Amino acid sequence: MSSEKKLISFEQAANLKDGKTRQLASEFLNPGLIKTLGLLGFDRVYREARGVVLKDDEGNEYMDFLGGFGSLNLGHNPEVVLEAMQKVSSRPNILHVSLNPFSAALAYNLAQIAPGDLSRTFFCNSGTEAVEGALKLARAAAGKKSIVYCNNSFHGKSMGSLSVTGRDKYQKEFLPLIPQCHSIPFGDTEALEKVLSVMDDVAAFIVEPIQGEGGIVVPPKGYLRRVREICSEFNVLLILDEIQTGFGRTGKMFACEHEDVEPDILCLAKSLGGGMMPVGAFMTTPKIWDKAYGAMDKSSLHTSTFGGNAMAMAASLAALQELIEKDISSESDKKGRYFMERLRERISGHPLVKEIRGKGLLIGIEFNGPGDVLDRLTGGLAGKISEEYAAALVAGELLNNHRIITAYSLNNPNVIRLEPPLIVSYQQLDKVVGALDEVLQRNTSTIKVAFSGVKTALHSLVNKIKK
Repeated sequence: MSSEKKLISFEQAANLKDGKTRQLASEFLNPGLIKTLGLLGFDRVYREARGVVLKDDEGNEYMDFLGGFGSLNLGHNPEVVLEAMQKVSSRPNILHVSLNPFSAALAYNLAQIAPGDLSRTFFCNSGTEAVEGALKLARAAAGKKSIVYCNNSFHGKSMGSLSVTGRDKYQKEFLPLIPQCHSIPFGDTEALEKVLSVMDDVAAFIVEPIQGEGGIVVPPKGYLRRVREICSEFNVLLILDEIQTGFGRTGKMFACEHEDVEPDILCLAKSLGGGMMPVGAFMTTPKIWDKAYGAMDKSSLHTSTFGGNAMAMAASLAALQELIEKDISSESDKKGRYFMERLRERISGHPLVKEIRGKGLLIGIEFNGPGDVLDRLTGGLAGKISEEYAAALVAGELLNNHRIITAYSLNNPNVIRLEPPLIVSYQQLDKVVGALDEVLQRNTSTIKVAFSGVKTALHSLVNKIKK
């Protein structure tokens, strides 16, 4: 390496000033994304994290109610997970020509808690990889090629997962995608029955028990149970994507347990790694696994270099044990009910609030549009703001004025998501309710929120320039 090329050391990186971090990110990462984050003051650096609380350089405390999009069910840096990772630091982390006791143990533990006869597990590194593996497994086991998925769904952004993600915005730049993928409305069992009755080559139907990025959309009661019946009737495999809803998020270990539904394939990720390691997995029955990969010559058709490494498995073993021993699922159920009730008491009557919905500690607040009169008066500006920025502006207000971290959902920018770690306290829940109430009382329309957000953005920009 030329002497002119100087690398940034770990020590230097750990001590980078916010301005320098912002500069490097803008130049070497994703300039458009960094600019978007900066508009509402989201481009800040946090130096410490524990549980629900983060701290910046000045010691200011923030509450994380985004929770890594469901990855932080145990909060930031859970001690029990860190300790488990430290205990395997001298073990071989990646060694494929050997047996890994940690992956074997985790697969066994997952089989004990998974619904039905799901007892074969493949480990990978992310949710989209889990979905990719599930789609391949379904095609190989069923001997059929078509996949049915739902409008407004989100299953990932790699090519296979994107092919069954129901939003044109994420698909159109990458067409053509995987062929023979067909979408239907979410929550509509008649639509599913209709498409399966006219197509004889459907390998699987993939669905989220609750659409997360779709805007925390809860289907009608009995939907999953009827879906299970229809899939069984037409000999179609049911893939449940519990990447975001799994491991206690909705008040049950898995959201499908609310209706006692047993999928054929279950996709997992996010909080499986205890918030410390990227871990994904898909589970299935021995019968389905053996159809696809049971023969020795087919056993290596689907593999992963980093999947099942010792460090990731140690983190997952510790996280799963903590979730079960402390009955975090029940805590999520009780706290979620409390949070929902308090939100509805305080803000459901506000003119900006269209609906508060969710299950457990997966909650979405959808905002109303500005109304036709206001939209005409502002030359369409109000509608544009409401359609694309309302939830982001409220999230900006919560962050910059109350130090509460939230975000909008990818497929519905009008929905703000509240997805805190499941270890959140009732006092912290109350603080968020109070902050939302204050933001909405102070901003009685979308336009007022927008103006407030613009002022906040300008103030943030001025401070960055000064630095």
